[in-house]
Amino acid sequence: MASQHPYGGWRNWQFYPFYTKLRNIVLHEVRSAFLFVFQGTAWIGVVDDGGEVATTYNVTAGQVIFFPKNTLHWIKNVGNEDCFFLLFFSTHDELQTLDIDDVFFSTPEDIASRSLKPEGGIDFIRKFHKQAEDQGVNLPPNLAELVTNVSYGQSPDSLVWRYFFDLKGSKEYQFPGGVIQQAQYWKNGSELSNNEKIFSEFLHQHQNALALSTLRIYNNGLRQPHFHFNANEMGYVLSGCGKVGIVSAQSTMEFNIHIGDVVFFPTGAQHYIKNTCDEDLLFVLAFSTGDQLQTLDMDDYLQATADHILAQLFFRKQSEFKKIPKFKEDQAINLP
Repeated sequence: MASQHPYGGWRNWQFYPFYTKLRNIVLHEVRSAFLFVFQGTAWIGVVDDGGEVATTYNVTAGQVIFFPKNTLHWIKNVGNEDCFFLLFFSTHDELQTLDIDDVFFSTPEDIASRSLKPEGGIDFIRKFHKQAEDQGVNLPPNLAELVTNVSYGQSPDSLVWRYFFDLKGSKEYQFPGGVIQQAQYWKNGSELSNNEKIFSEFLHQHQNALALSTLRIYNNGLRQPHFHFNANEMGYVLSGCGKVGIVSAQSTMEFNIHIGDVVFFPTGAQHYIKNTCDEDLLFVLAFSTGDQLQTLDMDDYLQATADHILAQLFFRKQSEFKKIPKFKEDQAINLP
């Protein structure tokens, strides 16, 4: 269930662990991963370098998970409904993933025995049998017999917030036509909480990290034409419908979008998004940068350009450009 834009860029992956299911203990060899929790409650585990610290924490809808490249982790559904995650990986190549059970069964028995030194030695190792069905998302039929003592611990915030961000509870950037919330690195973290600073700084330490945001556009609202200096952008439509326009060096196109659609905007491609439904249009957006996102809107760059330059460029009198108003309130998402 992956999608990839012909421009290249990234891979977006959706995965649905069901009630009590476990996403196998896994690591991604290629790039970092960002997960947006759309539905459900899950318990996350991350094993640090050396295995001395296992960071565990709970997540719920609207929150974000960050897994750096080659970070071993698991995801277990601990709620009463299905979990639905949106996963963004910072690669356009085929995703390379190692599940721990596959690694275990691919390791020679004598090597595994010597490494783990279990009671019974190699006979202990031989009691394990590889399942016929892929256990990438796992739910044994006899789970109640296998597991009798369960604890879903929560690590200290100083550890958790390296891999977690409460996007739903973060600052809302309000505009006339909508709202943006952002999980990214901030050069100036003065307005961030202590926990948000932990996330921002940890994110910036890793190569090939991402930034994630939600974009809510009200009825008839427009995310005005803009482009990003330092990132490709991929978006997934969570609710509503709209129209997207893209202007790039190669072509200009416009198309309709609905729930479940994925859009891709290459770095430097000017694009806009308009809500054409009665309800809000809600996006999850991912950006291919671990730095602070750099964006320029159409009204900002036209206002910043000398009017005599605009007059010469557009063959219009200089006085005409005084008719373009400058608003006190940011018009990144505007209304008619």
